[in-house]
Amino acid sequence: MTSKIINHKNYTQFQDSYQLVLPLNLEGLIPDDDSVRLLSHVLEGLDYTELYAAYSSKGRKPALEPITMFKILVYAYSENIYSSREVEKSCRRDINFRWLLAGAPAPDHSTIDRFRHIYAAAAIEGLFYQLVNALHSAGEVSYKNVFIDGTKIEANANRYSFVWKKAVLKNEAKMHDKAMTLIDAVNHDYMQEFTFNAETAGHDLDAVFSFLGAECIRQGITFVYGSGHRPCKLQKQHDEAKAYVERQHNYDLSRSRFEGRNSYSKTDTDATFMHMKEDHMMNGQLKPGYNLQIGVESEYITGVGVFSDRNDLHTLKPMLENMKERSGHKYQSVTADSGYESEEGYVYLDDNGQKAYIKPQTYEKWKKKSFRNDIGRRENMPYDAEKDEYTCHFGRKLTFRYTGRSKSSSGFVSETSHYECEGCSGCPFKGKCTKSSGNRKICVSKEFIRYRQQSYENIMSETGTLLRMNRSIQVEGAFGVLKSDYQYKRFLTRGKTNVKTEFLFLVIGYDINKLHSRIQGDRLKESLHPLKKTA
Repeated sequence: MTSKIINHKNYTQFQDSYQLVLPLNLEGLIPDDDSVRLLSHVLEGLDYTELYAAYSSKGRKPALEPITMFKILVYAYSENIYSSREVEKSCRRDINFRWLLAGAPAPDHSTIDRFRHIYAAAAIEGLFYQLVNALHSAGEVSYKNVFIDGTKIEANANRYSFVWKKAVLKNEAKMHDKAMTLIDAVNHDYMQEFTFNAETAGHDLDAVFSFLGAECIRQGITFVYGSGHRPCKLQKQHDEAKAYVERQHNYDLSRSRFEGRNSYSKTDTDATFMHMKEDHMMNGQLKPGYNLQIGVESEYITGVGVFSDRNDLHTLKPMLENMKERSGHKYQSVTADSGYESEEGYVYLDDNGQKAYIKPQTYEKWKKKSFRNDIGRRENMPYDAEKDEYTCHFGRKLTFRYTGRSKSSSGFVSETSHYECEGCSGCPFKGKCTKSSGNRKICVSKEFIRYRQQSYENIMSETGTLLRMNRSIQVEGAFGVLKSDYQYKRFLTRGKTNVKTEFLFLVIGYDINKLHSRIQGDRLKESLHPLKKTA
C-alpha cells in the first residue's frame, strides 16, 4: 500500500477533492459572553494618542495597527501566554486571537517583542490608569479605600551574577593602597608631585597613567609581552597604572548602580538580590528580583509600582504619589500591613488628608505576655506628659536630656527625644532592664508614637477590622491569582522599565478578567466583603 506524499507548499490542494469543514465567519464560533469580546470593547474606549506618538517619534510604520497589537498582547497575558513566540503561534491558530486580528495578518515574534519593549513602554502606564478611571466611571472603583501590598518576583538574571557593595568598597580600598605605593614610586623616580585622594581617585590615576604613557614615548620604550621577554620598570609601572585605571572605572560604575542598594545583578543591573518566598533549595538563598507593589480596590488592581527595595518600608509614599498623579484621584484611606509602618509614611498620609489603617510593627508582640512583662520596654513604663518623664519598674525617673535628629535612607528627618535614668546603681532590676554598664537610656520619637497609637485605634475600630479583613482577601488574593493561576513567577524581560511594562500588560488583563467574572456572577459595585457574623 503506497501513501500519498505532499511535496508542495499549499496543503489545501490535494490530488483528491478538498472540503473546508470550518465556517469562514469566525463571529459565530465565539460565544456572546466570551471575555475576549469584553476585552475588545473596553480597550476600544481608551485613548491611544501616546502609543501612536511613540511610533511617529521612531519614524516607523506599524506592521500591525497599534490598537490591535495592544489588544493581542493584553489578551495573551490574560490567558497566561507570555512568550512572543507563543503569542505568534496563538495568532495563527487560536480563534479568539484571529477574531481580534479582524482579518489582519498575524504578527511575527520580533514584531511582538519590538512593540512590547519599545512602543508600548511609552504609553502602557497611561493606558492602565485610563482603564482604572473607566472602572471608576462605571461605578466599580470609588477611590475610597485602597489596599496596599507587595511581593517579590524573580528577575530574568543569573542567580550567581551578584555584585556586593561591601565587597566593592573593600576591594577598592585595597587597590587604593597599592595605587598610592605606585604613585609614591613615580614621584620618587621622575621627580613628580602627583597626589592621590579617594574622592578623586579616577582623575588622579588618569593623570599618572597619561604621564607614564608620555614618558614611554619620550624614552622610546618598546612594549614587550609573553614568556621570554622582560619588560622594563617603566613599562611595568605603565601597565600597573592602566590596570588601576580600568579597575577604578569599574568600581565607579558599580557604585553608581547601587543607588542605595547593597547589591545588584550583572545580568540585570536594576535587579536586587533578595529573599524569595519560593526557595527551591530551602536555604534562604538570595535571588535577583524586583519588589512589586499593587494597590487594590473592589478586587481590581488600581495601582502598580516596581521597586528595587528589599522591603516595603520606603515604597508607600512613591507608590501613592504615582497613583495620585496618574489617575488624578486621591484615596480617602490607605490600608497596609506592618511592613509599611514608618513615621515618614504616617506624616505623608496625614499631610494629604488620608486616613491610615496600618498595622503597627509591635501589634503581634503586644499580645504576648512576655512583652507585657518586659520591664525594660518603654511601652511598659508609665509616662508623665506634664513633667515629660518616664518611671521605671523600680520607681526611678527617666528624665528628658536632649533632642536629637535621625535621618532615614530616603532622606526623611525625624526628631527624637532622649531620656536617661536618674541613677541605676543599686537597682535590683537593672539586669532585666538594660545590659548597659551605665544608666538606662531610651530614645523616643513622640510624633511616631502619636501616629502609631492613632493608626492602632483606627485598625481596632469596626471599620478598621472590616478593612483589614478585606486587605487580606483582596490584595493578597490578587497576588495569589497572579502567581498560582496565571503562573507568573519570573520576568521575561530585563530592566525596570521593561519589567514594569511586562507587569502592566498582566495587570490590565487581570482587571478585565475580573470585570468579566463580576459581570457573569452579578457582583458589580460590590467593593467590600462583609464580616462574618458570630452567633
